Amino acid sequence: MPGLDRIDLELLAALADDPRTTIVALAENLGLSRNTIQARMARLEQSGIFLSYERSFSPDVLGFPLQAFVSIGVRQTELPRIINELARIPEVVQAHGLSGSIDLLARVACRDARHLFDTDARILSIEGVERTETSLAMGEVIPFRVAGLIGLARRES
Repeated sequence: MPGLDRIDLELLAALADDPRTTIVALAENLGLSRNTIQARMARLEQSGIFLSYERSFSPDVLGFPLQAFVSIGVRQTELPRIINELARIPEVVQAHGLSGSIDLLARVACRDARHLFDTDARILSIEGVERTETSLAMGEVIPFRVAGLIGLARRES
């Protein structure tokens, strides 16, 4: 979203620091009225800046401790349909379209190696999927974060 001003960036930084903070706390910390904060939050939300309000938690607690990344090569003309079919596989928790020799990168969560094997077979059975390559995730070393980008944007504004 172009046109983020200093207050927008401060608001986003406060939310990055504490995603559960209240409107009242944001208003107090930023020295603004509650109505101003609410109006800015509504504008930011309508612009699509917030990715999700879904709580994130580990698939481990649901009994899916094995995570892997599946690189997927597809026939390009069938990409939209393949993405729709991939989204129907519950073990696929995230997917990205890529440039280069791999077309899609799917993150999957499974119970064990056999479950991963079966999940990979379901991905391969999608018409138009030409190949897959699976890599086990050994652990997350840098979680998704945007606080550094907000800081960079604040310095550049």
